[in-house]
Amino acid sequence: MTRLILASTSPWRRMLLEKLGLAFECAAPDTDETPQSGETPRHLVLRLAQAKAQSLAGRFPEHLIIGSDQVCVLNGEIAGKPLTEEKARQQLMQASGNIVTFYTGLALYNSATGHLQTECEPFDVHFRHLSEQEIGDYLRKENPLQCAGSFKSEGLGIALFERLEGRDPNALVGLPLIALCQMLRREEMNPLLG
Repeated sequence: MTRLILASTSPWRRMLLEKLGLAFECAAPDTDETPQSGETPRHLVLRLAQAKAQSLAGRFPEHLIIGSDQVCVLNGEIAGKPLTEEKARQQLMQASGNIVTFYTGLALYNSATGHLQTECEPFDVHFRHLSEQEIGDYLRKENPLQCAGSFKSEGLGIALFERLEGRDPNALVGLPLIALCQMLRREEMNPLLG
């Protein structure tokens, strides 16, 4: 029986979790992702990661359920998915020469015992100064309209950066594997010993 559930339909999170070589299933969480009034980015991602994991407890009563959520913060504001090329252009122009911080919330919920572990993993992306032509060409080549911050670090987006700063580069893509491995070991599931 597969004991591990990823509360996500994200292909990126699935690919990251596959790196650990553990058997798992994916399931769509039922979670309202609307931010609460005055909620900080850190609190938002922790709350949503926990809600996503716990929303599947009824369907998976004897499982370890992973929830994760991420926001991109630019100039103190949460920058969502741009959805349009014009909004993506604006986000990248604002990011040019600045630091964009990603907060990734992670939760591991043991639905059998009720034990919950959570962590928020910050990751800073230092952008180069970008020309309008570089931004326009990047958007045409990679079309990152479904990506918070308007870039894909796992693709050509890496050319936009001066440097990356954080404990775990996987956090930038949406699932902090170092923290997850620590949580799994506390639940007697060690990716190296199985």
